[in-house]
Amino acid sequence: MSSSKSLTGKVAWVTGSSRGLGRVMAEHLCELGAKVAVHGSRPDSPKTFGEGVSMQQLADDIAQSAGGEAMAVWGDITQPEEVRRAANEVREKWGRIDILVCCAGGDIGAGGTGVGKGGRPENDDCLNIDLDDIRSVMDRNLLGTILSCREVAAEMMQRRTGCIVTIGSIAGCYGRPTGSIYAVAKAAVHEYTRCLAAQLRDYNIPVNCVAPGGTVTERFLRIHEVDQEQLVEEGTLNRYGRPHEVARAVGFLCHNDIFISGQVLRVDGGGQTFPC
Repeated sequence: MSSSKSLTGKVAWVTGSSRGLGRVMAEHLCELGAKVAVHGSRPDSPKTFGEGVSMQQLADDIAQSAGGEAMAVWGDITQPEEVRRAANEVREKWGRIDILVCCAGGDIGAGGTGVGKGGRPENDDCLNIDLDDIRSVMDRNLLGTILSCREVAAEMMQRRTGCIVTIGSIAGCYGRPTGSIYAVAKAAVHEYTRCLAAQLRDYNIPVNCVAPGGTVTERFLRIHEVDQEQLVEEGTLNRYGRPHEVARAVGFLCHNDIFISGQVLRVDGGGQTFPC
C-alpha cells in the first residue's frame, strides 16, 4: 500500500458519487490507480447542488484530473433491478467489480433534494416524522447499501478477493432528539457492515464502514447552521472535516491486503472517543 498507485488493476464502483463526499472518494480511488465507476440517481445528478452538468462529464473530469479511467452509471439504488443494471454496465466495460463503496444515502425525505433544506425531512424525530419520509431515509441509506452489497458480494466470494466499504455516520453512534431516523438508518448500516463482515470472513473479503462527522460539502453548507469557527482547515482537530480526509480513510480500507474487517472507523477528528 506504499505505492501512490496501489489500486492499479482494480475496478471500483462508488455508489452516490455524483457530488459531495462520494465524488471525492471516487476521484481519490482513481488517483490510487483504480478504474472507477461513478454513480448517480440520474444522468444529470451532478446538477443537484451545482456541482456539475452530467454524470458523463463528471466521469471525464475525474479521469482527466486523476490521470486514470472512469465511467458513469446511474439508477435508483433502492430498486434491485436498477442496481443490477448499473453493476452489469461496469462488468460489461471492465469485466468485474473488485471494490464496492456504498456512499449513496443522506437524510433526504420522500420529496427529494428539491424540497426544504436540501431534502431534509420536517419533524425528523422519533415520533412525528412522516411515514413516507421514514421509508425514504431508511431506503436511501440501509436498503441501498444492502442491495448493492448483495449484487456485488457474490462475484467477490467466487474469486475469494475484493473489499467492501460502507459509509455510515457518527450520527449512528449516539442518541439525538432530531435527525433521529437518519441516525437509526446509519446505525443499521453500521450493524449490517459487521454482520456482512462476519459472513464474508471465510472468503477473504474485508468489509468495513467509514463514519464521517460533520464534513464540508455543498449540501452540508446549505442544510446546517454552520459554525464559522469550525470552518478552519488546519491547526486544530476541533473543526469540520473535509471530503479528502474522509476519502483517504476510504482509500486505506479499499485494499484487501489489510487485516481489518467488521470495523466502523469514525472520521471526525476525535469528536467521539467512546466505544461504539
